[in-house]
Amino acid sequence: MEDPKQRLTQCVSTPELERRWKAVRAKMAEEKIDYLVLQNSEEYMGGTLRWFTDFTARHQFPMSLIFPVDDEMTTIVCGAEPPADNWPPPYASRGIKKKLGNVYFSTFSFTSTYDAELAVSVLKEKKNPTIGWVEKTTIPVTFYEYIVKNLPGAKFVDATELVDRIRVPKSAEEIELIKGAASMQDACLEELKKIIQPGKRDMDVYAETHCFLSKHGSERGLVQVGSGPLGTIVPFDVPHFQNRVIKEGDQVTVLIEVNGSGGYYTEVMRVYAVGKEPPQLLKDTLAAAIEAQDMTANALVPGAVPGELWDKFTAYCIKNGYFPPVRSFGHGQGQSLVDRPSLRPDEPWKIAPKMNIAVHPVMVRPGAFCPSCDNYLTTDSTPLRLHKFPRVITVL
Repeated sequence: MEDPKQRLTQCVSTPELERRWKAVRAKMAEEKIDYLVLQNSEEYMGGTLRWFTDFTARHQFPMSLIFPVDDEMTTIVCGAEPPADNWPPPYASRGIKKKLGNVYFSTFSFTSTYDAELAVSVLKEKKNPTIGWVEKTTIPVTFYEYIVKNLPGAKFVDATELVDRIRVPKSAEEIELIKGAASMQDACLEELKKIIQPGKRDMDVYAETHCFLSKHGSERGLVQVGSGPLGTIVPFDVPHFQNRVIKEGDQVTVLIEVNGSGGYYTEVMRVYAVGKEPPQLLKDTLAAAIEAQDMTANALVPGAVPGELWDKFTAYCIKNGYFPPVRSFGHGQGQSLVDRPSLRPDEPWKIAPKMNIAVHPVMVRPGAFCPSCDNYLTTDSTPLRLHKFPRVITVL
């Protein structure tokens, strides 16, 4: 008989999952929390669900998780009507005791509380429980309101920080998977030397890049491509703006921010020049991007304050004639595409060892747009750059 487990892509190990569950339950017991409740509906920012279960929701089909302090998990999915044994399949349901489901969609208003009703049926098993919400920003108001209304004796707290503090520092197994994601992206940057050609649209580059990444283990993520004449500002862009045809003498700017084996994300950006040596202005802009990236990365030591790194980078941009940053110029990554900590002035965390951080200063001034983006693993001292592809403008 065929083994169904052969269908699975690379997963984190059972001991790794058990490590996480044990650490979270210990903290829950300490803070007297009976259940954690979370819901994700997409993989990009839905990595916390995968961190607990090794599975993720996609395409806005919500999946909820109930994580008890003293028992195995319950999942709730948009699946089949009760009492069907819902997804994930039994051979892959590690740490999951109950798999509940019903037919509900966010576009069907009459089903808006179906998942919450199933959640209440589990949460009411404890009298007056303390329930910790995880990532309230991803929980629909209909789900939240129904549970609060129908568990009048329950106490509700925000447990997001509790989970994040355990989830963000990476284990040895996770670090190896993250290194694998960076290596896959490096290989794709090399493949882009063949993919990018005059006569292709930006959309062709986008599609062929995704194809390469999917064949090498990526399950989800962003590829953004933009082309334009050398000597102009050429940012990467989303598919809706990728119909331009690449020409000789163009700059092609590419962002690859996809996950690899085990669902771990890294991020890399590079610039390609098509059939012509890039102008000195663009070369100088790349040099500034690399200098800003090195300045930031070298400061990612334990105890570093993200707000201070932001101020230093902003001052660097202004001093050297570049537009100052208007959003994060670096952030953590894990099984979510964007994670803690953020290199912004409002980030309360300090840098600590074993964080996977994408550092991506983008230097922009009239006539030039150039990023330098790679992932760094923080250590007890200087961080380790994970991407190996040269930080150069590749001339094709």
